[in-house]
Amino acid sequence: MSVLFGATLMITGGTGSFGSTVLKHFLHSDLKEIRIFSRDEKKQDDMRHELQTKYPEDAGKVKFYIGDVRNSQSVRDAMYGVDYIFHAAALKQVPSCEFFPMEAVRTNVEGTDNVLHAAIDAGVKRVVCLSTDKAAYPINAMGISKAMMEHVIYANARVAAEHGNTVICCTRYGNVMCSRGSVIPLFIDQITSGNPITITDPSMTRFLMNLDEAVDLVMFAFQHAAPGDLFIQKADASTIGDLAKAVQRLFGDTGTRIIGTRHGEKLYETLMTCEERLRSEDMGNYYRVSMDSRDLNYDKFVVDGQVHTMADVAYTSHNTNRLDIGGTVEKILSTEYVQNMLKNMQ
Repeated sequence: MSVLFGATLMITGGTGSFGSTVLKHFLHSDLKEIRIFSRDEKKQDDMRHELQTKYPEDAGKVKFYIGDVRNSQSVRDAMYGVDYIFHAAALKQVPSCEFFPMEAVRTNVEGTDNVLHAAIDAGVKRVVCLSTDKAAYPINAMGISKAMMEHVIYANARVAAEHGNTVICCTRYGNVMCSRGSVIPLFIDQITSGNPITITDPSMTRFLMNLDEAVDLVMFAFQHAAPGDLFIQKADASTIGDLAKAVQRLFGDTGTRIIGTRHGEKLYETLMTCEERLRSEDMGNYYRVSMDSRDLNYDKFVVDGQVHTMADVAYTSHNTNRLDIGGTVEKILSTEYVQNMLKNMQ
């Protein structure tokens, strides 16, 4: 991509699952430099040595910055000379955020605000932020913090559009299969240990994406975003019960045990709300939701108002394309993690 030629890309939370996949996509690209910004020096060192071993000719392109999005100065220190940002740093685990909600606020809300303010001040050209389906109609602390994060994104996007050249946008996607803390690696570990799979609720549905699809969504947003746009990828879904059976079909059936829902879990997830659907544009494999452009002049709405405020239905894991067990097997086989685990068992 010519726009990347000689450019510097910064990835916050860059040692995570998403950051590792972005590196795989862009290590051999025309980018001059890829900056990995995160707070875990051990993960950075592991990534550095892996790159030096596997890709010695390109490893020098990757620079590592220790810092925390909660610390605005550490973000600003890493921002000099950056052209583009993928903002992936977040607390993502529903149960831990439920018990420590202020930690979710400090990272997901305040941390995002720190990144965006620093980006605007440094003259960064584009920032793509990563959100989650749990931000739509949120019922748990993680989802609420991500919903607030999205509003912080839109507020900063307005400021940047009015007073600078930084384009800020957002992506929202569902469960990324085999990412850190996700359920498929847990199922596989339980099977290989000879234990039954633990299922919260077999009828619960979840969107299914692999990491490459998540990167594709971010790159689509990067290429097509106007200030404040939200991009959503159309995604398949399955029930948790069928997902468990699909994993068992590949790795063996050790039985199942129903344990009930955990703190803050939904029966199904929503990727686009009824209110957002009214502002959405179907772009084929993706939806673009434009930013709410109304201003603070509420007086005029006493006269004008809005007749239609929402569409009839939201876009959810209950009404998207539902995979059967065979389709779910095919879907999870698209992940590098499952492929490697199957090879190790041979």
